[in-house]
Amino acid sequence: MEVKIGIQSVPRELVVETNTSADELERSLSDALESGEHAVFALSVTKGGKVLVPADKIAYVEFGASGAHRVGFG
Repeated sequence: MEVKIGIQSVPRELVVETNTSADELERSLSDALESGEHAVFALSVTKGGKVLVPADKIAYVEFGASGAHRVGFG
């Protein structure tokens, strides 16, 4: 699934592919936001590794089913 993370004061969004379910993502984000000022939202990436984002700097998280990647200018 494709996950887009908007970070405060950063002009571009972070886009990653993950195999984590939507329910797990939502639970993990909620836990990170409730944990306090220095909490980190951790997201496992499909190709290996993790992405760590300071939870208090997250503006939005958008996730849904992966669609076919667009090619071209349309």
